[in-house]
Amino acid sequence: ETANFEFPLFTKDHERVEVLLNATTRRDVAGVIVGVVGVGQDITERKKAEAELQRVAKDLRALIDTANAPIFGIDKNGLVNEWNNK
Repeated sequence: ETANFEFPLFTKDHERVEVLLNATTRRDVAGVIVGVVGVGQDITERKKAEAELQRVAKDLRALIDTANAPIFGIDKNGLVNEWNNK
C-alpha cells in the first residue's frame, strides 16, 4: 500500500516548506504491517510555480473577457473552441 501526502512543514526559522511524502507500508513475511517507509521531497518551488501559473491564467481570462473586441481560439482542426463574451 502506497500513498502520497502533501503538507506544510516549518523550519526552525519559521519558514514554510511544502513537502510531498510518499509512504509505503512495510510488512513481514506473514504480511503483517510492521512499519512505514517514507520519502519526503521539498515541493515548495513547484507549488509557487503552480500558483503563479493559475494567477496568470486568471489574469489572461479577465483580459480576454473584458476586451472591447471579439477574441476567439481555434483548435488544430480549425474549430472555434474558446471565445470571450463580446
